[in-house]
Amino acid sequence: MEKVAIDGVLVRMPFNPSFCGDEDKTLLHGGVLTALLDSVFGLANFVAIDGISSMATLDLRVDYLRPAKSRADVMVRAECIRQTRHIAFNSGRIWFDEPDQAEVARGAASFALTRGEVSIFEAMTQSRSSK
Repeated sequence: MEKVAIDGVLVRMPFNPSFCGDEDKTLLHGGVLTALLDSVFGLANFVAIDGISSMATLDLRVDYLRPAKSRADVMVRAECIRQTRHIAFNSGRIWFDEPDQAEVARGAASFALTRGEVSIFEAMTQSRSSK
């Protein structure tokens, strides 16, 4: 992780040729990018919203803006842009860690939230800090 804050998270995924769908091992499979974005949205929700015990993706839309062709690390920025008691809304973008930082994809999602005493994220961070 590069940045974790209430206003959003920034995650780096190192290049992995196993995630590519071409012989040259440079074109990342769209499913990998979608799964990564969905996971980073979840992290953004756990950081931005107090008291979430779990969540489920209700809707996920990813617009691919250009081929995901590179051997550079993948960067994902996601944020929770709005929340209600039971729903969180997210926005995010994906690019390669290259000088031009041209977007590969942009996404939006909504999540059903389950509230509880202590969130899974809080429990994990508390157990790590007590060691």
